[in-house]
Formats: sequence, C-alpha cells, structure tokens
Amino acid sequence: MSLPPRIVVVSRRSELDELLARHGTRGAAAFFLRQRGRDLDEVTARHEAAQAALTAVGAAIPADWRRGHVERADLPRFLFAPEDVVVAVGQDGLVANVAKYLSGQPVIGVDPEPGRNAGVLVRHRAAAVGALLRDLPPAGPRTMVVARLDDGQELYGLNEIYIGHAGHQSARYVLADGAGRRERQSSSGLIAGTGTGATGWCASIARERAAAPPPPAPAEEALCWYVREAWPSPATGVSLSAGTLTGREELELTSESERLVAFADGLEQDALELSWGQRIRLAVADRRLNLI
Repeated sequence: MSLPPRIVVVSRRSELDELLARHGTRGAAAFFLRQRGRDLDEVTARHEAAQAALTAVGAAIPADWRRGHVERADLPRFLFAPEDVVVAVGQDGLVANVAKYLSGQPVIGVDPEPGRNAGVLVRHRAAAVGALLRDLPPAGPRTMVVARLDDGQELYGLNEIYIGHAGHQSARYVLADGAGRRERQSSSGLIAGTGTGATGWCASIARERAAAPPPPAPAEEALCWYVREAWPSPATGVSLSAGTLTGREELELTSESERLVAFADGLEQDALELSWGQRIRLAVADRRLNLI
C-alpha cells in the first residue's frame, strides 16, 4: 500500500518573531521600533498576514495526507523525500532558498501579502492551495546554477551563486572563462545568476553596466555572470568583468586567497569554503526547479 502524499510547508520567522527573540516582550520591541521611527502595529500586521496564510494552507491539506513544516533557517538540516510537494509561504526569495535542497519536487509559492511582493516565484494566494493540491497543474522548469569545487563538493542555486570573501572585502583569484581567457583579479566577488535571478541581485549589478550582456530567460539553459568592483593594478586586471554561459560552458575561478566562500541565494550559513589554490567551476545545473 502506497503512502499518502506529504506536503512540506516552508516558512521563515517574521520580523515580529525576531524582535521578540531579541527584546523579550512586545513593549520592549515597540520601544525599540519607536526610537527608529517605526510602529509595532505595522510589524504585527505583517506577522498576522503570514500566520493567516499558513493557517489557510494547513487547512487546505487533506486530513489523510502526511505533512511537515520547516523554517528557512533549518533547511540545510531537513531531508526532503522524492514524493514531497513543497509549499513555500513568504517572499519570492523563500522559493529560491528551498530550491537548492530539492531534486525535482514540485513547489507552490504562496504570497501572504499580495501587492507587497513581486510575485515572481510566489504566484498563488493561500486560498488557491486546496485546488492546486487536488489537481497539481504541470510545473514550469526553472534553470539553476551549480558551483563545483575540485574536491567534489557541489552547491546549487536558483537565483545566483556568490564567490568571494565572506566579508565582501577584496578577494584575489584567477578567472578563466569559456573562451579560454584567463585573468588575475582582485574584486569584491563574483556573481553568476540564472534568468530567474536576473530580476534580483544580478539586475542591480547589470543596471550599472553599460555593456552588460542581456539576461537569459528563466527556463533558458544559460547564465549571466558579473565581477563586482574589479580593481585594476599592475598585478590584477579588469577585462573579464561580465559574460554569459550557455550549454556546457564553465567559468573557472582559482583562489589566491585563504577562506573564500561560495553561497547560493543569500544562505550564507550554508557555504562552500575555498582555500588557497582551490578551483571552483560555475555552470548551468543538471537539475531544475519545478515551479507550479
């Protein structure tokens, strides 16, 4: 007899939760916010909207189905099963946060605050989840990016992968692109993003580049990449500052600093670490996010 489906709801702590964890009481949190020209009522309203969406999603799951719940901070320690259906309730970035831990499971993004979020990845309202679960529509595949260290470790991202100094200070490395060009650089890091990520961090960088390459589409098997604040010197160059990767092309970075890091989609606590001389390669990933 087969097991009923398992719905895994993903959320993150609200700003109110974080304020109460830091200050202990609502009164202390309200005082803290007042000193900064903010109001606790605004924070409370957003918290209540998120809780209402989570309650509605929970009520939409059939009673005989299995269910699980994981917070964003615990994603690196959570084991997803192949048959899971994931429901991410929060901002668009929450879908990106969970994507790197999945292997083909469908994801439903739920927007608890319509009009506040862009809705690029959280495209549904909580009230629609019941109908979606009863009859899952076809998922739209989204391209992902992968970073592979020379020791076999891998890191996946839906939006982008950052490689550089953990404190975003100057990082030294040798960069080699898909055309065989190599350059020693010192910069505040390298970003490689997908078509989905082209609306986020990559977009803010591309706006400042007059000759930035056009970003790929979300389902296109291509990446855009940018070097942040490359510094010209007698020993370091700035000619390889942006480009695209398609198909099986790779971008290779060889560290010439100790303890560089690579992390995906803002999850800095789940990072790969590079020591001096280690190589890391960026490419289009062999897995996709199945977004409903």
